[in-house]
Amino acid sequence: MKHTVLILLLILVLVVLFGSCSTAQAQQLEPRAYAPAPVGVNILGVAALYSTGDVALDPSVPIENLHARVRIAAPFYLRTFDLFGRQASAGLTLPIADVDATGDVLEQGRSIDRTGPGDPVFRLAVNLIGSPALKPNEFATRRRETILGTSLTVVAPFGQYDSNKLINLGTNRWAVKPELGLSQPLGNWDLELYAGVWLFTANDNFYGGKVRRQDPLTTTQAHVVYAFQPNLWASLDFTYYMGGVSTVGGQEKNDRQDNSRTGVTLAVPLTAHQSLKMAWSRGVAVRTGQDFDAVGFTWQYWWY
Repeated sequence: MKHTVLILLLILVLVVLFGSCSTAQAQQLEPRAYAPAPVGVNILGVAALYSTGDVALDPSVPIENLHARVRIAAPFYLRTFDLFGRQASAGLTLPIADVDATGDVLEQGRSIDRTGPGDPVFRLAVNLIGSPALKPNEFATRRRETILGTSLTVVAPFGQYDSNKLINLGTNRWAVKPELGLSQPLGNWDLELYAGVWLFTANDNFYGGKVRRQDPLTTTQAHVVYAFQPNLWASLDFTYYMGGVSTVGGQEKNDRQDNSRTGVTLAVPLTAHQSLKMAWSRGVAVRTGQDFDAVGFTWQYWWY
């Protein structure tokens, strides 16, 4: 019990440091991101996301009254492995996006349509406390326990980008997010809390030949998960993100993020090796241009 209290205090301090409670990554709701799994598992799948509303694809873009419909298909692959006796995982996601948007540029109505690859995302995670590296037969008899994990997410600037266009699918910069995640089991329930911060390199080829920089963007997530059975679960999700003020050509923009979202997720098994996850979310408190509804479906197939 003392060990668990110390972990909770550590996470609380980190949440305060990270903003206590933008980018599209900051808005993600990811329940069970640090859930235990046996080592040697391969997961192949595809996520489909549809969102509509006032979507700020880039907060410093000089567009008013922007309304967009965003469709994303994102195939991914993930594998769990043993890292110095701890359960770890590495995954790669390759999104393809289709965006159509309308807005006012210099008080003139404009519409755009973009289709192509987005920036790929790589994530490496390891559980520091709880969830040691276990083979499938050992994992089946494990005892549920408190998990403290950490991860590093890297977004690479390989998506479609044209500095002559105001709206792009890629960002032309690197972004990394170190994160800590706590998962506390309570019977069939899991209480989860994550705290992380996005760090960005400069986009040295922004619209008009200018340099765009962005301050760190802190993010927290909270999830309440109930498992009906091992592969059938539902969760109530919440995220809050703040910061991320941008500077374009040396001029600071009034685009500080201070937003929150809530959502629900349901995962159901299809076969012994397949599952389908359905998610819905919407903005709750929005300061800067991220007021949209989103629905997503994720199919995955796993094997040893």
